[in-house]
Amino acid sequence: MPESEIGVVGLGTMGAMLTLNIADNGFRVSAYNRTHARVTELMETAGNLARRIAPCKSVEALVQSLKRPRNVILMVPAGSVVDAQIDALQPLLDDDDLIIDMGNANFHDTRRRAQAAHEAGRPYLGVGISGGAEGARFGPSIMGGGPRESWDRVAHILDVIAADHEGQPCARWMGEDGAGHFVKTVHNGIEYADMQLIAEAYGVMRDGMGMAAEECAEVFTRWNDGVLKSYLVEISGKVAAARDDSTGTPALDVILDRAGQKGTGRWTVIESQMLGAPVPVIEAAVGARNMSAMRHLRLQGASLYRPNACRLDDGLEIQDLEQALIAGKILCYAQGFDLLYKASTDFGWSLPMPGIAEIWREGCIIRSAMLNDTAAALREAPGTNLALADHFRALMDKNVDGLRKTALAAQAARLPVPALAAALAYFDTLTCERTTANMLQAQRDYFGAHGFERIDGEGAHHGPWHGHDLDGNSTQG
Repeated sequence: MPESEIGVVGLGTMGAMLTLNIADNGFRVSAYNRTHARVTELMETAGNLARRIAPCKSVEALVQSLKRPRNVILMVPAGSVVDAQIDALQPLLDDDDLIIDMGNANFHDTRRRAQAAHEAGRPYLGVGISGGAEGARFGPSIMGGGPRESWDRVAHILDVIAADHEGQPCARWMGEDGAGHFVKTVHNGIEYADMQLIAEAYGVMRDGMGMAAEECAEVFTRWNDGVLKSYLVEISGKVAAARDDSTGTPALDVILDRAGQKGTGRWTVIESQMLGAPVPVIEAAVGARNMSAMRHLRLQGASLYRPNACRLDDGLEIQDLEQALIAGKILCYAQGFDLLYKASTDFGWSLPMPGIAEIWREGCIIRSAMLNDTAAALREAPGTNLALADHFRALMDKNVDGLRKTALAAQAARLPVPALAAALAYFDTLTCERTTANMLQAQRDYFGAHGFERIDGEGAHHGPWHGHDLDGNSTQG
């Protein structure tokens, strides 16, 4: 049989769909899974594409089936499984054979693996992909990290299997070592926040306005024709309109309010704290998922404090809710890209900021019309917080009152809107000329003699609550 141009190890949902995508675009691909039944299942469902797929019963067979220099994609669960698979492959590979981790790896792990590969003189790529199973099959957004020459070596494949936006592939090299997986992590953090903002808007309609699921569906569908046009708003309308097969009632009404997560949103929050680049909307979204999992505690709290649902007072309109979602989305993007800027500087990646927005326009879960303007703003004013960029400043002027009105009305009605409230708090802090951090500095100086800056002089100073020697040092223990 002819040799394959690339191999895929790991045929779970994403790995199987990616294999079919590669074959569908004319490349011969070898496929291996530790449980061979997965390989058999793939071949049985591949149809005419099976002629371009080489099924392998062992990792040794997969390596032998590949053209040299070999290219091997790993689609296995993040963590120790990746390390185990690399250890299994390396004795079988030549020094110029390329391993490509396309799973949801923590970028710290990718940096460690990239460093080990560099020291061993072997090429290694950490590549983030987004788009779910459908994206993997028909075109995901692809974010590459590692040596540029290694990316260029397989770019002819990755460009073709990626999503396409107006003739441009949604695949891009992000930078060295863990850059690609970091960008994917931030993408997922934004995804968490975007989903939570939409869910909160649905909650306000359902619980605050007494709207049925079908009515919510009509609103989401209408919003998807405007500024909020996006994949997530589109599917929210479809989800709200769907009926449960067994009961005939709206599908949303029979779904338990307990959301799962795979950890990438949490990683985004952790890295934002480590880098000092706050992402409070994303943090609120992660916290909301964690709270949703504590259903037993929420039921106990509801029985003790809130036996009856609270309705909004008259005055809040659907237009206000739309404006709240627009403003919240802008602020979420602003936080995500500020985090990317900070990471790019600290890790020496030189991330292509406009390019990131561009490859997120198709294929990925957060794809939206707003990313066109995001890319333009990042190109016109590099390093500027998106909420302060000209285009988005004008949008915020039009919509922030709706955010304020919605968040305050929901909170007054005891409707939980943590992400919308966090967005409003972020905006108010971002636009506050003088915050209350002077009190924090005074407190720190009082209990720890840390010193503070003055508005009328340079250097570190201490408050009148401390005794000082002639050199300005505290004389108190």
